[in-house]
Amino acid sequence: MPTIASVSNPSIEISVVIPAYCEELGIATTIKAVHDTFSAEGRGFEILVVDNASPDHTVARVQELKLEGVRVLVNDTNRGKGWSVRRGMLEARGRLRLHCDADCAPSLPSLPKMRELITAGADVVVGSRLGPGADIGKKQPLLRRIAGSSFQSLCRVILREPTRDRFCGFKLWTGPAAEDVFNNIVLDGWTFDAEALSLARRLGYGVVETGIVWADREGSRLSMLKVLIPVTRELVAARRNVNRVASGRSEEVVDRLRKPVDHAPAEPGVTADPD
Repeated sequence: MPTIASVSNPSIEISVVIPAYCEELGIATTIKAVHDTFSAEGRGFEILVVDNASPDHTVARVQELKLEGVRVLVNDTNRGKGWSVRRGMLEARGRLRLHCDADCAPSLPSLPKMRELITAGADVVVGSRLGPGADIGKKQPLLRRIAGSSFQSLCRVILREPTRDRFCGFKLWTGPAAEDVFNNIVLDGWTFDAEALSLARRLGYGVVETGIVWADREGSRLSMLKVLIPVTRELVAARRNVNRVASGRSEEVVDRLRKPVDHAPAEPGVTADPD
C-alpha cells in the first residue's frame, strides 16, 4: 500500500474504521448502533467500512442503510484484516480514529472513558478485555482463552510490547499517531495490532490500556496450532520493521515524542499499561 498523506477535516471529530469480511448477518446492526451513538452526540463523525472482498452480501447490507456519513471501501481482493484497517485509518479524516471490529457495538459505552485518556495526553488508547474495569458480558471458551494468553506471551517476547490485550478490536488513536504508525507498518494479517502498538511505543507515542465493556462472539475462524509457525515469522518480520523505522528517526523527533505526558486514569480502576 502506498503512503497516503491524509488531511484531517476540522468538522470531523472522529472517524470509525470497521474492517469487514463475510459480515452480512450482523454488519447492519453494528453500523446503525455506531451511527446512532455519534448522531446523538451532535459532533462531526464518519464511518468507514472496509470490506475485504467479501463473497457474501456484506457490502449490500451496508449500502441498503443509506446512512449519511457512512463510506464503504471495497478491496479488490482479500488482502487481510491489517491491510483493511490500514487503508481505513489512512483514508479517514477525523481528529480521532477508532478501530472498531464488526461486532463492537457492545463496547461503545466505553468510548467516553477512552476519550478522557486521550485528553489527558495519551496518543493511543487500547480497549482491553484484561484491563482493570473491564466488563465482560460473555467470556471466550476456556481453550480459546488459554491459546490467546499463550499467543499474547509470544508477542511480548518477540516484540517486547507490554500491552496485555493487543487484539481486542476497539482502539482509539489520535489522527497524527494513526497516520504515522499505519503508514509504516508492514503486516497485512490479523497480527497487525501487535506491530502497530509496538511501533507506536517505539516512536514515543503514549499508549494506554484500559478495561472496556465486551461481549464475545461465536465463530472464531482461527486455529492457533495451524497459524503458530507463520504468525511467529510475521512477528519476527514486524520486529525487524519496527527496529528499522525507529532507528531511522532523528533523535530530535524521538526526544520530542517522549516528553512526559499525563496518563493518569480517567477514573478509579483505570490504569496505564503494566510493565
